[in-house]
Amino acid sequence: MKTLRLLTGAALAASALTVLGTTEASAAPAFQLPFPCGQTWSGQTRTNHSPANAVDLNRTNDDGDPVAAAAAGRVSRVDNEGADSYGRWIELDHGSGWTTRYAHLSAQRVAVGDRVSPGQLIGNVGTTGGSSGPHLHFEERQNGAAVRISVNGAQILYWGTRNYTSANTCAANNSHTPREVCGAGYQVIDFAGLGQAGTVYLLYNAGTGNNCVATIKSTSIGTASATSAFLEVQGAARATDSGSFAYYAGPVRRAAPGACVRWGGSVGSASYTSPFKHCG
Repeated sequence: MKTLRLLTGAALAASALTVLGTTEASAAPAFQLPFPCGQTWSGQTRTNHSPANAVDLNRTNDDGDPVAAAAAGRVSRVDNEGADSYGRWIELDHGSGWTTRYAHLSAQRVAVGDRVSPGQLIGNVGTTGGSSGPHLHFEERQNGAAVRISVNGAQILYWGTRNYTSANTCAANNSHTPREVCGAGYQVIDFAGLGQAGTVYLLYNAGTGNNCVATIKSTSIGTASATSAFLEVQGAARATDSGSFAYYAGPVRRAAPGACVRWGGSVGSASYTSPFKHCG
């Protein structure tokens, strides 16, 4: 089977993953609605909101619904303010001073330092903090200040309520995350998109020195289909988990002290193989 030329996480995120932490002004990332593909949500903006440029997003029976990354980036904050303010919330850093915030979550599915792919599952809708009912409080920020929100290239309505349909990826429809597949202590250090089929993730556990690969499906979720994940330590035999899986392939774990690794995976006919990288 021919290996497709698919983008790695570094390429997908481009400047987002190479200039993280800078404060210079630049064009916003291509933000999408923070929900899986095709879902329609009601967004409300109001002048007495804090901050005013934030949006509250609702739909019927949304408590526990998946929350997706609005763009690729890195997790910069995972916090819990209890019954106050944001409650459980997450911040993603997209580079060049751009961040997004996701608040009132019932669950946080990522950790500080994780790299996240576009549309990846990062949490679940809730009503924590100063919330009167389940919804997602969402912000786009530049250099620390909340700005008016744009999704799919268009600014949302200020001030009032409007429905928006997500053009994000379908990844968050899969309730499994790479960290959960690989286990406690692992952090996502790279990823490669498989088009609409899924995403392959490379994780590392600093405590054990082990690498781990997981392929998370974005199509045919819950239906067994050909899926694989592999990890190859330079100079050693490749380890592969391949079969007909409903949600993901992996975990494939190996230690690589002082060595480079090659990693990848597939969903259906879409596949990715990295060069040897992440050495040592």
